Amino acid sequence: MLVCGVDEAGRGPVIGPMVMAGVAIAEEKLPELKALGVKDSKLLSPKRRQELYKQIIELVDNYSIIEISPNEIDQRNADGTNLNQLEALKIAEILTALKPDKVYVDSPEPANGGKKFGDMILSHMNCKTPEIIAEHGADMKYPTSSAASILAKVTRDNAVKCISKEIGHCIGSGYPADPKCKEFLKTHYSDDKHINHIRTCWSTYQKLKKKKSQANLDNW
Repeated sequence: MLVCGVDEAGRGPVIGPMVMAGVAIAEEKLPELKALGVKDSKLLSPKRRQELYKQIIELVDNYSIIEISPNEIDQRNADGTNLNQLEALKIAEILTALKPDKVYVDSPEPANGGKKFGDMILSHMNCKTPEIIAEHGADMKYPTSSAASILAKVTRDNAVKCISKEIGHCIGSGYPADPKCKEFLKTHYSDDKHINHIRTCWSTYQKLKKKKSQANLDNW
């Protein structure tokens, strides 16, 4: 039986992509995955995540990583697709590619213990539908979800580093509460060359834009 785990990194940032990752591994190899010491990526140091990233992709039978750009998040939001719905859609794409028999998903939707989110994923699948166990905190409970969280986090962190290098400014983690991210947004929120890295539908950006617009009117 092919077992899969799925998780994301970067739901909340105002800058940079959200990353979805899935790993598929034969059930008999699960003890080997556990032996690597995989756990929720937030509980690991950046160095350890990088080490495990390489070990995971060497061990698993298949994996899939999808980066969802700020532009796509903005467009989906404008079309009425919220973040949970977008996650479900992308997870369905991952499962269609990996074709597992059983899936453990870290659910952002707590309704019915996560089942509502699992049903949302299944609604987007037209091929063989696997058994889906969608639970909040699955990345701390199931090794396959833990492994997926590591792939997603490392990919997201690397993307943020590339953005900082590309634009020539430190954006920190890209999260609204990060002082470096706040400082960058205050200075460059309206720069056309940076806007494609910013989730403009986020309230953080909208409030800043409104505040700056009001300040310009007051000074006029």
